[in-house]
Amino acid sequence: MSEVALLQLIGLSVVGLGIVILLFIKAMFVRVLGFVAMVLGSFSLVALSVPQMASLPPAIESFDIASVKTPDDLASIGQKIFFSKGQCALCHSIGPSESARCPDLAGVGAKLAPEFIYESLTDPQSYIYLDFRHEGLPEEYPARMPYINKNPIALSKPEIFSVIAFLQKMSGEPISIKVEDVMDMGQEEKSVKMASLKDGAL
Repeated sequence: MSEVALLQLIGLSVVGLGIVILLFIKAMFVRVLGFVAMVLGSFSLVALSVPQMASLPPAIESFDIASVKTPDDLASIGQKIFFSKGQCALCHSIGPSESARCPDLAGVGAKLAPEFIYESLTDPQSYIYLDFRHEGLPEEYPARMPYINKNPIALSKPEIFSVIAFLQKMSGEPISIKVEDVMDMGQEEKSVKMASLKDGAL
């Protein structure tokens, strides 16, 4: 018997017990308890009748920076990271949105230098962005920006600069991130990881 079927059986038993109490017991307090049991059992049966779907995190894709040949390739990888591993679209919109929990990123690649965007992603509390798009005092956005270079997101430096390249392309700007620089960053990170693994083995 599956777990859901077992819970449904328990819910039915509780509803049945409530009905028996209401029909055959005269004490008011016990009848109230029977009614409560019947209502709770009914709610649980309704809840368990809703089809169950597993809630899984988005699939994490692996990106081969070595396959990048042009800045457009870099921006294409950045777009995939933005909507998957980076989890940026959970809070940010690209274009006006009433439900956005963080600033709209439309045109941000044209307004901000890549170095500033990088700092905003890796040290997000350096600058606090307030919402001035309405009358009165500015309001802080409800969601706090995580450090995307640390767990649980933990984007590598090449992945972060790929996202910045995507933001520049999306803003209609020429992509200023050089593919060679991103490749060098990837090599540096590999060297640092190898060195730390060697130190750990000693």
